[in-house]
Amino acid sequence: MLDLKITGGTLIDGSGGERFTADVGVREGRIVEIGNLTESAQQTIDASGAIVTPGFVDIHTHFDGQVTWDETFSPSIFHGVTTVVMGNCGVGFAPVRSGEEERLINLMEGVEDIPGSALAEGIRWAWSSFPQFMDALDRMPHSLDFLVQAPHDPIRMFVMGERAEANEKATEDDVAAMRAIVREALEAGAAGFSIGRTDNHRTAEGKWTPSSEADARELNGIAEAFRGLNRGVLQAVSDFDLLRSPERFDAEFDLLEGMAAAAGRPLSMTWLQREPGAEQWKLIQARAEQANAKGLPTRLQTAARGIGVINGLDASFHPFIGFPTFKSISKLPLAERAAKMREPEIKARILSEKSERLAGDGSSIPPLVDILLAQIDLLAARMFPLGDELDYEPELAKSFLVQARMRGVRPIEAIYDYLSQGDGGNLIYFPIFNYGPNSLDVVFQMLNHPLALAALSDAGAHVGTVCDASFPTSMLAFWTRDRQRGEQLLLERVVEMLTSRNARHLGLTDRGLLQVGKKADLNVIDYDRLQLLKPELTRDLPAGGKRFVQRANGYLATIVSGEVVAREGTISDNRPGRLVRMR
Repeated sequence: MLDLKITGGTLIDGSGGERFTADVGVREGRIVEIGNLTESAQQTIDASGAIVTPGFVDIHTHFDGQVTWDETFSPSIFHGVTTVVMGNCGVGFAPVRSGEEERLINLMEGVEDIPGSALAEGIRWAWSSFPQFMDALDRMPHSLDFLVQAPHDPIRMFVMGERAEANEKATEDDVAAMRAIVREALEAGAAGFSIGRTDNHRTAEGKWTPSSEADARELNGIAEAFRGLNRGVLQAVSDFDLLRSPERFDAEFDLLEGMAAAAGRPLSMTWLQREPGAEQWKLIQARAEQANAKGLPTRLQTAARGIGVINGLDASFHPFIGFPTFKSISKLPLAERAAKMREPEIKARILSEKSERLAGDGSSIPPLVDILLAQIDLLAARMFPLGDELDYEPELAKSFLVQARMRGVRPIEAIYDYLSQGDGGNLIYFPIFNYGPNSLDVVFQMLNHPLALAALSDAGAHVGTVCDASFPTSMLAFWTRDRQRGEQLLLERVVEMLTSRNARHLGLTDRGLLQVGKKADLNVIDYDRLQLLKPELTRDLPAGGKRFVQRANGYLATIVSGEVVAREGTISDNRPGRLVRMR
């Protein structure tokens, strides 16, 4: 008898090939039969009229803290994800010396917008070394499978202490010690090594991240930890010194390419249409193509839609956050705050003010925020109401710039009036990257490139400003069915990107395809009903911390190792997920 049988579904098997109708039989966590099955099963799911896909592999998450208190990986579990990869962008929580845990919390809070109070209360530290960290996670039950990468920042802090945070150059002994830690992590089954090199990442105290200025000697020396293992990947995020000196682009790319060459392993990096520097994505593409031509496997992590922030009076960011009069009322309950803002005297006072500087010493807020606030009247062309009818490619006519012109007011006033309506719960969609000029045409070109990896969900991070854990659903619903303003992608291609392509990049050979012998990680999806729901602010983090959670309709069942972990948006009690160790 089969443990599970899925009948009558349209299989999109993750290979990119044509869809077909068949049943799927599962036994002991593996796919054992595909075809017209007559064998009985302990559990049967009728997939008639639905599509059946492999489970999605999300290679760019920041669940490093949440994994220690949340068994379910919410909200990724609501979007068909069955495998997640943590430890991206050079930040994480291991290794750590006893008594220095707060330093890693400050780092993660600043870089990834995860409340430090939630991390401090939620994480139960039971490790020092990276293998001990992996063992501690492996002992906990989880819904989904997960992999961990060894992140540069905590490794540098572990070895160099205060010298790391002062961005001092590593000595030869420092590099050797860091290389030994990475090697130990890789031998314990870590998925790879990650680094972060962007001016937009600061600690909660406003300092540069410890590894952001590491030189080629340090990175190449650490990368040698991969030699002889024939497994593992490198992950990097960099803005290529755009805000400091655009001429330094090639030098920065040379540094990342040299690290990959020293490791002899595949490299993936963040790929965005940045503002400023909107054409930089073409330079990244050209250099990545050249690297592959030289035999250096280089892939480009690509987002499903615009990258920006959700603005709201109760979110982490909105245009008035730095206005003196708003700051004086910012501690009021939300509804009272909105009502206060509607008072004519308060409104007039706030709109006559300018935002105070938010970035700088003692603040984790990147300089980009001050640039945005100084140009908010112009940037209103990229700010849109985020209502129940979600639109992630809104036309200019829907922007607050156009609304303001129609009313004969400044854009900042139109934004003010919208945010202060009702109970103050209105939200604004503000795509900063990947949305110039007011379309996703460049994102389409990126996703359509053979070097693209469907990624950058940042699930578990930026909890008060975004909820891009929903990227897999956007990939399926928007890019293959709903897009109206430009070209769409084939459903079979998108499923391949979400499944086997990401699995293949990581070196995972047991998942990502609907094939006999593969791991039974699957989704049963009512494709016609697949729909993203509006993000909601919830206070379900430890210490009462708030975050955006976005759900979706249409996922009939998400299955990990043959066990249903979610059905119609409801998480089950099954916990088949495990730490995946690369061997």
